[in-house]
Amino acid sequence: MSIVFCIGNGESRKGFDLEKLRPYGKIYGCNALYRDFTPDVLTAVDPGITHEIYHSGFAFKTECWFRNWNKQNKEQYDRLVYGDLEDEKVNNLKSYLINHKENDKGDSTEFVVHGSSYKNKYSIYERYINKPDMLSQMDRELNHSGLHVSWIKKDLANNITDIQGKDKGWSTGPTSAWIAIKQCQPKELYMIGFDFTSNTGNINNVYKGTDNYYRVDNPKTPDVNWRNQWSQIIKENPNITFYKVNESDDISKRTNVPLPEFKNFKNVRYTTYEKCFFNR
Repeated sequence: MSIVFCIGNGESRKGFDLEKLRPYGKIYGCNALYRDFTPDVLTAVDPGITHEIYHSGFAFKTECWFRNWNKQNKEQYDRLVYGDLEDEKVNNLKSYLINHKENDKGDSTEFVVHGSSYKNKYSIYERYINKPDMLSQMDRELNHSGLHVSWIKKDLANNITDIQGKDKGWSTGPTSAWIAIKQCQPKELYMIGFDFTSNTGNINNVYKGTDNYYRVDNPKTPDVNWRNQWSQIIKENPNITFYKVNESDDISKRTNVPLPEFKNFKNVRYTTYEKCFFNR
């Protein structure tokens, strides 16, 4: 396949109809894109959004790649989820642990779990439960990180390590590009919705303020890892032309400014939605 499209969730892609891409190449999406659009392949690396995708049923019909998607036999459930904690203590903790998200077990015989077990969290409960003025602190600590369980159905979900036995540990966007390259060996890769920075100083993401995303007033996400990871994948694939699609040529907007990390790469091009062939 000569062309692939990798879709990030930066606000520059707002208003662009992603359906226009279908005739031209395979579409690789990231994270909550599935809420609004069905790519050919979806990638997620953080536990919260990964399990959200699975619980939605999206992975039952669309190819997905998830980080640390390690299936466990159902007999391991009590050990991995509750830490073999006594039933009374589990019940005491349940009324406070609101960030335990789990789909219906049905007749599943395997599950995937991410997060800290009830036994690990119980020490927090014990520390604060008899201190009424500290219950809000207990709530924050107990639910700072979620406990996510997905009972496995017939699906199209894969572990990233199933590709060449490795996971580079990258963010979702560069990981989606790495998977696209391994699967398709394209001549051209279009980076759509990868803004790297923010024009406002606050978080730049079309899904900000929703489940598994930061609040709308959160500061912009540090972008050094994104820049370094994309630079590495561009360097490793000199025969692929990478097109960073910007909102416009207006460099007064920081998201349109050429990235200094890409300066010396001969296989990087900049374009805009208006100029791209697929937007005509």
